[in-house]
Amino acid sequence: MQNNRILIVDDEEAIREVVSSLLEAQGFRCWSEGNGLEAIAHLKASAIDLVLSDMVMPEMDGLQLLSWVRQHDTDIPVIMVTAMHDVSTALEAIRNGAYDYILKPFEKDQLFLSVRRALDHRRLVLENRNYQRNLEQEVEQRTLALKEALNQLEQSYDETLEALGGALDLKDAETEGHCKRVTTFTIAIAKTMEIDPELLPQLARAAFLHDIGKMAIPDAILRKPGPLDSEERLIMRKHCDIGYKMLIRIPFLRKAAEIVLAHQEYYDGTGYPRGLRGEDIPLGARIFAVADALDAMISDRVYRRALSIEHARKEIERCSGTQFDPKVVEVFLSMADSLWVELRENVQTPFRLAAPAVTV
Repeated sequence: MQNNRILIVDDEEAIREVVSSLLEAQGFRCWSEGNGLEAIAHLKASAIDLVLSDMVMPEMDGLQLLSWVRQHDTDIPVIMVTAMHDVSTALEAIRNGAYDYILKPFEKDQLFLSVRRALDHRRLVLENRNYQRNLEQEVEQRTLALKEALNQLEQSYDETLEALGGALDLKDAETEGHCKRVTTFTIAIAKTMEIDPELLPQLARAAFLHDIGKMAIPDAILRKPGPLDSEERLIMRKHCDIGYKMLIRIPFLRKAAEIVLAHQEYYDGTGYPRGLRGEDIPLGARIFAVADALDAMISDRVYRRALSIEHARKEIERCSGTQFDPKVVEVFLSMADSLWVELRENVQTPFRLAAPAVTV
């Protein structure tokens, strides 16, 4: 308590001197002023831990000083000193934020007790605030550390997925790079549609892994240079369900798994595997369908050379409302041809699923 600073405010110099002497004998540091205006000037210039103020003073009384202190620094406790006939006024001061009041004439032990209680209260308030502040900082630091750990874990997952996509490219050399390109195209359309940014990583993973089920399709069918017969088409169509079953068991890919399952559905309900129609098809799958068709048409195939972007635009527009969601097609058609050329030529390297680098 020896470091506690007390400001004594009273218009009677004798009382100021007596109170100061008593408190300094207890190890407190004391200053005194003759009225509320002088006290305010002192408080503006110096740090004080407790104000001990008379009620009735010239120029500015104790209640006015109390009101100012409460606005200036709510942590400074104020003890009011009042005569016996001013008890009702003292109670009003308590209601207005005074910590305590002492009746004149007072016993020194009563003075010491009230001062120590007020300073203990201030100390506890400040300690609790510091504890809360430190706790908040610790929580913030731990939250940041957790986010960083989750980001690293997510990046590790995506690196594994990227390696898996590379394995699929090796299995189906005809469509090498298709997964990366269609992912980039999908994210470009999604960003133009201004979908929730938090959904983009899952959409990117779904687009990248949309054909993962083909890992289970026999090479004789997957690499067949000519058209598939009806039995082979049935087997090929199973890749949506196979991919879904592979991904749904992985918690952080469950949303992506739904898009993978639906990526061959048509807007008019003639697609597979469930024949979903319209907005029953996940939005991510509807966006992906346009991106996938675009890349398929502007890429070389064993049975034809790549088609022009102009041709692809016309074909996608023609299939609006049947194969494709008209709203997605409308957004696609609003995007410049040069964007697709640029994205195709500059697919992100190294490719990162967690944060696809697409600027539209």
